[in-house]
Amino acid sequence: MLDYHLHLWPHGTAASQPTLDELAEYCDTAGRAGVDEIALTEHLFRFRQADAILAGFWDDDPNPELRASLAAYWKDHAHADLDAYVAAVVEAKAAGLPVVLGLEVDHYAGRMDKVASVLDGYPFDVLLGSVHWVGAWGFDQLGDPVVDAEWDARSIESVWDAYTDALEELAASGVCDVLAHPDLVKISGRRPSVPDEWYDRMAEAAASSGMAAELSSAGWRKPVAEAYPAPALLSRFRKAGVPATTASDSHGLGDVASRSSDLRALLADAGYETLTAFRGRRPEQVPV
Repeated sequence: MLDYHLHLWPHGTAASQPTLDELAEYCDTAGRAGVDEIALTEHLFRFRQADAILAGFWDDDPNPELRASLAAYWKDHAHADLDAYVAAVVEAKAAGLPVVLGLEVDHYAGRMDKVASVLDGYPFDVLLGSVHWVGAWGFDQLGDPVVDAEWDARSIESVWDAYTDALEELAASGVCDVLAHPDLVKISGRRPSVPDEWYDRMAEAAASSGMAAELSSAGWRKPVAEAYPAPALLSRFRKAGVPATTASDSHGLGDVASRSSDLRALLADAGYETLTAFRGRRPEQVPV
C-alpha cells in the first residue's frame, strides 16, 4: 500500500523544516500500518515562491467578504521556503527512507502556466492536483461563518458545476499527475441526489489527461463520512482506465496511513489490482 498524500504542517500553524528523524518517524508510522511508501505533498501555497506569482488570484471574485477571508488565510500560510522543503525530502530519499518528493498543487484559474513555471527544475516525483477554491470561496473550510454562509446561499447543483469546471481545467492543464480527493466538493455532505453527470465529467477529465485518481481516507474524518471518491465514482475511474493511488491526507503524524485496510477493500470492490507509484513523475504499477 501507499500513502501518497501527506502534509507536514497542520493548517494555521507555522511551517518548520523537518529533520531526517522526523521524516523517518513518518515512514515508520506508515510501515507499521502496512504502507510501503509515502509521498510528502505539502501545499504549494505554503511557500513564498508561490506567493510571488499567485497572491491576489482571488481579486476577481465579486464577494468582498470572501476576498478578505481568503487574503487573510493566504497571508497566514505562505511563509515556507520551497528550496529548503525539497532539500529535506531529497536528503531523506538519499538516506534510504521510503519517501518520494511531491506537492499538492491547487487549481488557480487561468494561472496554471505560472504554476508550471514555478515548479520547473525541481526534482519532484509526483504532483497532486486539487480544487479547494471556487473563486475566492474556500468551500472546504467548514466552520468559517463566511464559508458556511456561501453553502447556504448557493444551490448544490451550481456548486458541483463550478467545482467540476475547475477540476476539468486543472486536469487539462497537464501540470499534475494525480487528482487528489476528486469529489472533495461533497465534504459537507451536501450533494445532488443523482450525481452521475458530475461523476462522468470527473472520470473523463482524469482519463483524457492521463492522470491517476486518489482514493483517500480523509473523507471519513469529515461530515460526509465517506472516502474520496465515492464508490460509484471510483468504479467509473476504473472503467475509464484511470489508475489509482491511495492516501490519508494527514496533516501531521496523527492520521498517517489512516484506514489503509479499508482503502484496500474499496480498491478490490472497484476492481483495482495495482496502485500507481511515481519516480521522477513517471508512473509505475505496484501491488496493492
